[in-house]
Amino acid sequence: MDLTETRIASERIYEGRILNLRRDRVRLPDGHEASREVVEHPGAVAIIALDNDKNIYLVRQYRYPIERVTLEIPAGKLDSGEEPLTCAQRELAEEVGLAAAEWKPLLTFYSTPGFSNEIMHLFLATGLRSHREKADDDEFLEIVRVPLAEAAAMALRGAIQDAKSIAGIMAATCILQA
Repeated sequence: MDLTETRIASERIYEGRILNLRRDRVRLPDGHEASREVVEHPGAVAIIALDNDKNIYLVRQYRYPIERVTLEIPAGKLDSGEEPLTCAQRELAEEVGLAAAEWKPLLTFYSTPGFSNEIMHLFLATGLRSHREKADDDEFLEIVRVPLAEAAAMALRGAIQDAKSIAGIMAATCILQA
């Protein structure tokens, strides 16, 4: 069965610094038409920064859309034309003040494919050393170092609710146990 929906019209609703929003008219597999709202995003990276003692670095920060403080793995948006690894290296330095000797791609996934085209590139960073770069002016973070096993338990009990962080923590846990 062909499940493809075909775009027949598109309208830009909003253009912003982080995302764009468009409304598309699509033809459904059965021939009927429907409307789809799409959040366009340039993509992002997320990092499991793992030290020699199997601790990972998390950041505690306030997230305005959900009006609460979250605990997350370091992450950030790709700049125009930027390679995911370059972005991951920059974000780790800006958010946590670290550089890594070794980088391993873990996963690439869509964060919320029901309404957004955002693709997330997840990396494992090891061989950590201090390396601070200037953080974004509007970013206020608290760095938290947690054993990977404890972070996995936190995710399973709901203390970590950020999807990219849960995916990254569980992927790293599975890979390191293999």
